[in-house]
Amino acid sequence: MASANLAEDLVSSAQKNGERTALRLDDLRVSYSDLEHGSGLIAGILRAKGLQPGDRVGVMLPNVHYFPLVFYGVLRCGAIVVPMNPLLKGREVAYYLGDSGASLILAWHECAEAAHAGSEQAGADCVLIEPGAFESMLAAAPAVATVTPRTSDDTAMILYTSGTTGAPKGAELTHGNFRYTSHVSARIADVRPATVALGALPLFHAFGLTCGLITPVAAGASVTLLPRFHPARALELIERDQVTVFLGVPTMYVSMLALPDRARYDTSSLSLCLSGGAAIPVEVLHQFEAAFGCTVLEGYGLSESCAFATFTPLGRERKAGSVGLPAEGMRITIVDDAGRALPPGQSGEVFVRGPSVMKGYWNRPDATAAAIDEDGWLRTGDIGRTDEDGYLYLLDRKKDLIIRGGYNIYPGEIEQVLFEHPAVREAAVIGTPHPSLGEEVGAAVSLKPGIESTPEEIRAFVKERVAAYKYPRLVWIVEELPKGPTGKILKREIQVPDEVSGRGQ
Repeated sequence: MASANLAEDLVSSAQKNGERTALRLDDLRVSYSDLEHGSGLIAGILRAKGLQPGDRVGVMLPNVHYFPLVFYGVLRCGAIVVPMNPLLKGREVAYYLGDSGASLILAWHECAEAAHAGSEQAGADCVLIEPGAFESMLAAAPAVATVTPRTSDDTAMILYTSGTTGAPKGAELTHGNFRYTSHVSARIADVRPATVALGALPLFHAFGLTCGLITPVAAGASVTLLPRFHPARALELIERDQVTVFLGVPTMYVSMLALPDRARYDTSSLSLCLSGGAAIPVEVLHQFEAAFGCTVLEGYGLSESCAFATFTPLGRERKAGSVGLPAEGMRITIVDDAGRALPPGQSGEVFVRGPSVMKGYWNRPDATAAAIDEDGWLRTGDIGRTDEDGYLYLLDRKKDLIIRGGYNIYPGEIEQVLFEHPAVREAAVIGTPHPSLGEEVGAAVSLKPGIESTPEEIRAFVKERVAAYKYPRLVWIVEELPKGPTGKILKREIQVPDEVSGRGQ
């Protein structure tokens, strides 16, 4: 039986298109042959450290060319990637490493403080990736020429996510999950060796990784990397590299549209854009297509489904406000509170089933059973409806989930940090509308009797303990938080005071 290891896709593309550019970062070009050879050197470093198939490895890198090297190197030796946002702080790194049981983290040199602090707390080894020094390490490494066989059901990645309460859970995404999503997304976007994709989405997220790296590599296409998104830089790269496919979240499309001098960039090569992470306003979609002469396809998925469940295929009708049809091999059903399937037009919870759905949550059988029923349906927590043609319309997101600039922020995680503050008695974190980010993070806080604090001090306290995109910019102090008959805080009744709106950077 052929190995299902995703690293085999890189080997195959290197054999077919060895001299073709796989990655471009500024003036640096990495061919498929070099990417494949480099992954073998990474595997050699890991093997020398005693890494075995099935071991977990933390990967804390931005969108630089080292990420694909490390990603495929970890997979090459049969290990499991645990991706981490480079913005995470030490306590968060320690949790990811400790919960996954990772014995090693490969981290960007600019994340050294958090990586060292987290790895030390978790008892894991830390290897920093610094340009120059890391090349010397690679030069001394023994190359691993073979790819460790893996089955479709073997875990390739543990992607941490969570609901609105409790600690983050690790979604186990398999080689089979990613192989399916890469093949289907390649057909949706017509990805082939001549394709040039702009990797502006973080590779440590499911959408960016699946569509922005795994799919192009499997097809032998080229990826232009953008470590930090800026609308003018994105348009400059589209012109320079003749980008044909752009992947982004709605805030990226909004910011590119808003550039006053956008017309000076030659973006005629751009033919297709994929949008995910949040619903893109219909008006933005139409304006972007008109301004840049391309087609924007919107999709829907969760981390637990490799960010992949629905898309509108090229050539099919696009309906305003819809996130498309179930992707090939996927099924969608709308279910009421009693678990009964609802007919088209009626609203209920969106259930998803198919080859992209995760294996389960790492070491959390109870959470897995709560998320995936006995028939394999994933409960998304999203409210939606379908029409007579099967198109899905989302009406509301997961309860209380905040999406700030395309990043998922889970209130429960931030609330836990707020409760660590000695003055905080109760806290509730909510999303508030923001003109460019979609939502901003707000926190309503009540204080313990006799203990004083200020919104600025509480905001600074949280900022020191979580990634920069997570901390609440808006903090206000209240006497009491609104509660229902059972004492549960009623977040829907929380309002941001007028004097607080727009403050707190």
